Amino acid sequence: MKTPAKPAVVTCPTCGVTVAWTPENRWKPFCSERCKLIDLGQWATEKYRMPAEEQDPEEGSPQSQ
Repeated sequence: MKTPAKPAVVTCPTCGVTVAWTPENRWKPFCSERCKLIDLGQWATEKYRMPAEEQDPEEGSPQSQ
C-alpha cells in the first residue's frame, strides 16, 4: 500500500509562517485572508512593481513612419 504523500509546505509571503499547500487552505500561498489582503494592498498602492524598460515614444509609434 502506498502512504499518502505529504502536502507541499510553503512560506507565507507576507508574514513568513509555514503553510501546507492543500485544497483546504483557501488562502494559499498565504496563511490567512489578512495576509492575502495586506499583499493585495501593497500592489494597489504600487509598493510592489514589475520592472519594465521604458520605450522611446518615437520608436514604437506608427505615426513616426
